[in-house]
Amino acid sequence: MSSEFTGFSSKSFQFLQGLRKHNTKEWFEVHRQEYQQFILQPMQALVEELAPVMSGIDPSLEISPAVNKTISRIYRDTRFSKDKSPYKISQWITFKRPRREWQNFPAYFFELSPESYRFGMGFYSADRSTMDRFRTHLDADPALFLAATDFYSQGQFALEGESYKRPLKSNIQASLQDWYNRKSFYLVSQHSMQQQDISSSLADELASAFETLTPLYHYLIKVIQP
Repeated sequence: MSSEFTGFSSKSFQFLQGLRKHNTKEWFEVHRQEYQQFILQPMQALVEELAPVMSGIDPSLEISPAVNKTISRIYRDTRFSKDKSPYKISQWITFKRPRREWQNFPAYFFELSPESYRFGMGFYSADRSTMDRFRTHLDADPALFLAATDFYSQGQFALEGESYKRPLKSNIQASLQDWYNRKSFYLVSQHSMQQQDISSSLADELASAFETLTPLYHYLIKVIQP
C-alpha cells in the first residue's frame, strides 16, 4: 500500500470507545469496516511515513506496514487470561528488530487508546541478565550514559518500569539511581485527548521525538551486543 497519513479522526476514537463498551465478536463484525478505515489504514500510512526516519536510526528495524510486523493485532490471546474479551481496546505500532529475543532489545512505539495516545522507546520486558549488563556498563562509564540521556532533563519523557523495592546499590549518584534500580524500563510521552482527533502533524511529532531518543537507543544496542 502507499497512502498519505492524514491523522486519526474522531471516528478512530469513537471506534475504540465503542469496542471498549461492546467487546464482543458480534459488535466487531458489524463495525469491522470502521476498524479497517479508521484504525488499521491510518496505522499503515503512519508506518510508511515514518519508515525512512526509522531506517536512518537503525537499518535493522522492521518497517513493514503490516499486522504482526509493526502493527498490533486487534485480537487478544485469551488462552491464559481470566479476561476473555476477544479484542484489544488499544492499538499500537512498534519499530523493533525482528528477533526471537526482541523483548531484550530496545524498541520504539506509538499507542492509540480510547482517550489518549503515547509514544516512546525502551524495553518491552528485559530479563535480569540484560538489565545486569546495563548496570555493568553504567558502573563502568556513567558519563557515557549521561551523555546518551542528556535530553531527559527537558521533561518530554517520563521513565517507567517496575523498580526493586530496595536500592540495588546505595553509593550511586542520584541522577542515575532511578535508572539503575529498574527491573526493566522505557521512556514514554503521554497525551490525553482534548479534542477527538489527531492531525497529520503527528508523523512529524513522532519523527522528532524518536530522533531525540536515538542516542539512548544506540547506547542500549551496544550494551546488548557489544
